[in-house]
Amino acid sequence: MKEWVTVLRAADAAARWHVHQRRKGSAQEPYINHLLEVASLVAEATHGKDSDLVIAALLHDAIEDCEVPYELIAREFGERVASLVKEVTDDKTLAKEERKEEQKEEQSKKSKDAKLIKLADKTSNLRAVTFSPAPNWSVKRRMEYIGFAKEVVAGLRGASPWLEQQFDRAAEEAERSISVRASMV
Repeated sequence: MKEWVTVLRAADAAARWHVHQRRKGSAQEPYINHLLEVASLVAEATHGKDSDLVIAALLHDAIEDCEVPYELIAREFGERVASLVKEVTDDKTLAKEERKEEQKEEQSKKSKDAKLIKLADKTSNLRAVTFSPAPNWSVKRRMEYIGFAKEVVAGLRGASPWLEQQFDRAAEEAERSISVRASMV
């Protein structure tokens, strides 16, 4: 029971740390919705048996987006959680294109737990491209993102057949949504 109280503390921390962030999509959803979706996917994939992994999923963007210090995460939620968050954090000192290349090349080297978080993250991102694409993203840019996500996930395969199925379904729906929208124009 105590571990699920900690999950709720992490959800509260994530909501506070990301309070001013919105998703890029036209719906401008609060960013916490993304974090909750990623954590829910991870919880389902692990049948709720790993609260630390769910907490890391909730906090997966804290270092990257909010500059929350590793040490703060470790103190509040433990070294394992902080290490997982750090493992899935992109290096913001690199240029955007370099970060994208690193994402594609480095995924297969990640721990199984980090792969689960990344799979859930990419699934959530593709769902957003489907249901609330950024207004300034052209069809070409959405297609490029779907292709990029598929390349990243290629290095994550083998971590969770269920999560991979969720990702594949999200990719198909994202592609279909673009085709439908493109034919309506």
